[in-house]
Amino acid sequence: MGYLEEYRKWCTDPYFDEAVKAELKAIEGDEREIEDRFYRQLEFGTGGLRGVIGAGTNRMNIYTVRQATQGLANYIISRGGQEKGVAIAFDSRIMSPEFAKEAALCLNANGIKTYLFESLRPTPELSFAVRHLGCIAGIVVTASHNPREYNGYKVYWEDGAQITPPHDKNILAEVAKVTEFSMVKTMQEEEAREKGLHRIVGGEIDDLYMAELKKQSIHPEVIKEQAKNIKIVYTPLHGTGNLPVRRVLKELGFQNVYVVKEQELPDGNFPTVPYPNPESEDAFKLALALAEEVDADIVLATDPDADRLGVYCKDTKSGEYVSFTGNMSGMLIAEYILRERTALGTMPERPALVETIVTTDMAKAIAESYQVKLIEVLTGFKFIGEQIRKFEEEGTYHYVFGLEESYGCLAGTYARDKDACIAVMLLCEAASWYKAKGMTLWDAMLSMYERYGYYQEGLETMTLKGMDGAKEIQAMMTKMRNHPPKELAGLKTLAVRDYSTDGRKDLLTGEITKTGLPSSNVLYYELSDCAWCCVRPSGTEPKIKFYFGVAGKSLEDGKEKLAALGDAMLAYVRA
Repeated sequence: MGYLEEYRKWCTDPYFDEAVKAELKAIEGDEREIEDRFYRQLEFGTGGLRGVIGAGTNRMNIYTVRQATQGLANYIISRGGQEKGVAIAFDSRIMSPEFAKEAALCLNANGIKTYLFESLRPTPELSFAVRHLGCIAGIVVTASHNPREYNGYKVYWEDGAQITPPHDKNILAEVAKVTEFSMVKTMQEEEAREKGLHRIVGGEIDDLYMAELKKQSIHPEVIKEQAKNIKIVYTPLHGTGNLPVRRVLKELGFQNVYVVKEQELPDGNFPTVPYPNPESEDAFKLALALAEEVDADIVLATDPDADRLGVYCKDTKSGEYVSFTGNMSGMLIAEYILRERTALGTMPERPALVETIVTTDMAKAIAESYQVKLIEVLTGFKFIGEQIRKFEEEGTYHYVFGLEESYGCLAGTYARDKDACIAVMLLCEAASWYKAKGMTLWDAMLSMYERYGYYQEGLETMTLKGMDGAKEIQAMMTKMRNHPPKELAGLKTLAVRDYSTDGRKDLLTGEITKTGLPSSNVLYYELSDCAWCCVRPSGTEPKIKFYFGVAGKSLEDGKEKLAALGDAMLAYVRA
């Protein structure tokens, strides 16, 4: 069926509600808009759904959510997991509560128990709840840090991590089989409750999750000592972090926590920011203004589902607030944990630090310094969560810390996804530890650069929407795969990793070896002078991402090299 026929079906079929039909009739005659809404089924990728909210097959709405959930239900039934049930959480985005409820009722109609949170909760708490409740799977309705018009739907498996092979491909296959909305089941909430299939959860899970966070504290005595001296500004950016972040900081004893009032309450329209991304400078405008007013030591922002953390720190020498990348804040937490646990003798046997292939190479230097195993995985925190499970099953290593460059990390194994709540807690503890020594977090970062190397990383993103954009992204990947650059910004290409074929080709010797990682549409160029580039299309958005990394002789040298490498990579792609 073509997109116009599908459009007409949605406008006339009694299955679709009147509000949907009115929305679609309002775009009658706008063929470009109709094409974008109906040229494909909203793709259920290896992590779930993500798309613009609205009517159509290529949009997030109750019908596409039900359709995806029916496929998940079919897979759960095939695994005999109905009695274990599914935990479901949601964030502050538009339609998040509605999508979460529709998913629950679809599962209930298939005889599967659900544990639906009573109100918005952070994504990492959902990860924790899956394992605590003994569920077969979990769902969180969120579009993370995307613009306000988006929403999404992420699926977790019983280990508490987002779905990985073979479950991701198996669930995807089941979703693909649900080709008609007539194949989708649902039921009334009252009936689901009467049958014992629909349970609401909340406070009891909050308390247990909070207890797990506090177990990760290394120096609670330092927090008590510095509780009155350190000033923290925090913004949840209208998301789920407000209550858990403030609670954990309060229970640990921090006394000077200032919350940005204009961004404190949940609001899916995100009225104070262009989009709620803690990586964006715009997201910090109000927080930085408050920081200046109260003379804060650190300024923190979490994204709507509270799994990513953005950071600014005051440089006492210049009096200005310095922005930290996810790599920088992650490294500060990592070294704090490794150094202090080593000093206290609380480091487990065979400790491991896990990072993604596009995360800073400083992690390698830090891990080596503390004799910790460093393991690299594909982009996506689910692969870090997968390593935790493998360590436990195989008895090989003990997970200590994991991070990815996109502002996400996890200390401990209570959850299997990145957690901004634990990141806030440990970064504030580290800031207290350094303050006791007369240092700021920026001083600590400079000290780490001097010790380990001036590693710098960057990211450029191209957004190419619609059918033409998808073709253009595919053409870029084909070009880069078949004709890799011989050099970039004066840096020679030494080897090319093509994760789609599990191959690494040494361009000097011609030798081909395996990467050892799962198949993924990702290219990685190893360059001279410890530099690198990595390219991958987004699995959830119409984007292609270019990652870069260099090692400089100084901070200025590193930044200059990074800028030159980024420019050279983009020039090569566009040529």
